[in-house]
Amino acid sequence: MTAVTTATAVDPAGPSPFAVDWTGWERWLREQVDPAWRPGEWEEKWWLFTGDPDNPRTSIWQCQTPACTIGVYSRRGRCYACQRDHKAASISWEEFDRTYVLDRRLRDGVDPEDCLVVWDGTRCGRAGHSHGLCIVHYGTWGRLRRLHGEARTPDVARWAAMGQATPFPSPPPCSVSACPNKALHDRTVLCVYHLRKWNTQKEPRSTTADAVAWAARQAPVLDSYRFSLIQLSPLLRLEVTYGLQRRDELGSPLDPRTVRQIGPVLARHNTSLAMRDDQLAGHFERQLNPHCVFRQVAWSVRRGYVEFSGTDPWGEDRLDLRAAGLKSTSRTGRRRTAGVADLSVLPQPWLRDLLRRRTEAERPNSDQFGRWLRAATLAGKGMNRLPGGGRELSSLGFAHMQAAFEEIASDRRRDGKLCGSKFRSDLLGVFFQLLDFGRFAGLLDEAPGSFARHPSHSIPKEDTNEEEIGKAIPEPVIAQMDAALDSIAAGITYGDLSDAEIREMFQTLYVVLRDCGRRPLEVVSLPRNCLEHDGDDVELIWDNHKGRRLRRRLPLSRETVERIKRWQQIRDEIPAPRHSDAYLFPAISDYSGVAHMNSVSLSAAVRNWVDTLPELLSDVVGPDGQLVPFDRSLIFPYAFRHSFAQRFADADTPLDVLQSLMDHDDPKTTMGYYRVTLERKRKAVKKLSLMVTDRHGAAKPCSPQAYEHRSVAVPFGGCTEPSNVKAGGQACPLRFQCAGCGFYRPDPSYLPAIEDQINSLRSDRETAQAMDAADFVIGNLTAQIAAYQQVAATMRDGLTALPDEERAEIEEAASILRQVRSGSARPLLPLSVVREAAP
Repeated sequence: MTAVTTATAVDPAGPSPFAVDWTGWERWLREQVDPAWRPGEWEEKWWLFTGDPDNPRTSIWQCQTPACTIGVYSRRGRCYACQRDHKAASISWEEFDRTYVLDRRLRDGVDPEDCLVVWDGTRCGRAGHSHGLCIVHYGTWGRLRRLHGEARTPDVARWAAMGQATPFPSPPPCSVSACPNKALHDRTVLCVYHLRKWNTQKEPRSTTADAVAWAARQAPVLDSYRFSLIQLSPLLRLEVTYGLQRRDELGSPLDPRTVRQIGPVLARHNTSLAMRDDQLAGHFERQLNPHCVFRQVAWSVRRGYVEFSGTDPWGEDRLDLRAAGLKSTSRTGRRRTAGVADLSVLPQPWLRDLLRRRTEAERPNSDQFGRWLRAATLAGKGMNRLPGGGRELSSLGFAHMQAAFEEIASDRRRDGKLCGSKFRSDLLGVFFQLLDFGRFAGLLDEAPGSFARHPSHSIPKEDTNEEEIGKAIPEPVIAQMDAALDSIAAGITYGDLSDAEIREMFQTLYVVLRDCGRRPLEVVSLPRNCLEHDGDDVELIWDNHKGRRLRRRLPLSRETVERIKRWQQIRDEIPAPRHSDAYLFPAISDYSGVAHMNSVSLSAAVRNWVDTLPELLSDVVGPDGQLVPFDRSLIFPYAFRHSFAQRFADADTPLDVLQSLMDHDDPKTTMGYYRVTLERKRKAVKKLSLMVTDRHGAAKPCSPQAYEHRSVAVPFGGCTEPSNVKAGGQACPLRFQCAGCGFYRPDPSYLPAIEDQINSLRSDRETAQAMDAADFVIGNLTAQIAAYQQVAATMRDGLTALPDEERAEIEEAASILRQVRSGSARPLLPLSVVREAAP
């Protein structure tokens, strides 16, 4: 470890939020910093880092032009100079790569080749800054040209080789540590690059000794590969180095450019990172990478100070999420970035401590902790409105619990709208779980028993609108999106992929979402060999992560297959993270938490694309006769799964087939993915209202309004008995012996149910006969069978007598209404009371 001066990094006269042993803190840092960190890249004696483009942990690469050595910040990038020269040359990149010669002129402060002047085999040792000549020799050549004229003066190269000028010896190196340049000449200690900086900063009458002292605090010429900490105060150098080394241990890549951006700001503020300086942190808020790296480094330094001092001066009102063990939402669960939760939003000290203790005990992921904090914040806000604010555990009571409940139950979104009932109910459950943990851990022993949940503390579930179309994106809207597919992913960057490759990838993702109806996670995690051929048919191989069923198969159309194959060819050529080799859609970088694309990236791309489309019209006509604009917020990746189900439902695909396509265990789940549209339902009601009969088979047609409002659906037809209609079909005086009731109104949509009932009654009759039941029991069953048979036969005869086209329309309408009834089924309470045995 090199010696450093013992200067503090804070103004001793300035205010400090807590007492600091600066000398001990600096000594502790020296012991913790590893001088052998990043061998070949880190020069600890110069506080200089030079990135190795072959090191996968360093975010720097060499320009793709073979003859160029400049560093770039993407794996397949080219430097600005090569892009500029290629544009000026108007040739292909292949030809440019073959013919390009590195320009050795002054670039980014680095000395060019030595002066061209040669005499008696000795070359001038000074740098050729002026057209290949040193400054003195260029001045000599310039005077000759002015004296003899341009026509009689040889060019620079010829004049330098004529031996008419005396070469200068090579000057000493620049006094700035690790600077690769030579001093301008023997009478100065600085190179041209640093001499220019010195001339702008030096005081009047400065001496050479002043220049040497100034050089000791200066960084060398910093190209793309480098950053330096020499300009920082001694303590700040140690703190930043310590923070970068701890960040390295967490697996984060090191980007020299980002540290170069942070350095000057730290030097100006000259504030120890052990302090929380919000003004300093605010400098990086608009720069994503510097902001992230600064937070990580500052977090590591503050955690180091806690380890050094044994106390956390910021612990009461802030919760260090990484120190508390908070997990990442990635599959690895490893949290690389720092984060601090502000607990000062919780007015009650006991609630802050309760949240902190549960977080440290259970170590949730970021999403879970976010819900915990939101629930606690709302509850604390509600209790704070009461006298005393609920700050003392012993003062809590039912009123505080009620206030917390009311605040959570009235939680609103940013736009002022009430949050969904399920979301609010989940938050309420999270708060009660937090209290349960506190009681189990003995943290709420002082709280009175009245501070407890009451049965009234529940948020009722919102009734869904049965006429709602559902979440499916209408086909006309999808057609408009198809027409604008070329604009998807515009302006999006993704790893090292080119714009064309990114566009092709997201176009493929969109087509798979649209045509396959898989969940977003199932789409982004498709394997590279996701196509399986079976003769002329091609199936998609995918994994149902939710159902934990792997290698599922889905038939594909030819268009979808061609799109996937085209992307597979591109996928084989693009640079991708090594851990993404098995996946069709690679992760964005080597440091991604999952090996494939994150579904969040897909959602963000779809949202960005949809928001930039000039116009999206729905299939609804407004009062002016024009199509109404479609609500773009209803377009998101999962909605395409609903559209997939709706598309097949509209084509009258049998439920069991659609259930298989959706890969659902329960058909009720499948039915929740689609809706019979209101228009189709109305048409079906209109047709079948004319086919209603009574129990004798006599026609009893009615208006569509009467069909829906003056009758109630019972298992085997419609019922018009007033008391039963009022009770929603749950108060039949005849115990659902519909075939013998004068209020019974069946129609053809109930034929399958009637036939099932006939078979069920026959089975019951056989059972009754085997049990030697009384004649009136068997007679009742026989009479019901005969009555239902008469109803079914009458309706079948009526359908047979219709023309083929009209009969097909009636059958389609019947199918639609059966879908409506099956999709709107409600669970019924048991009719018998079950009494538990006494303990």
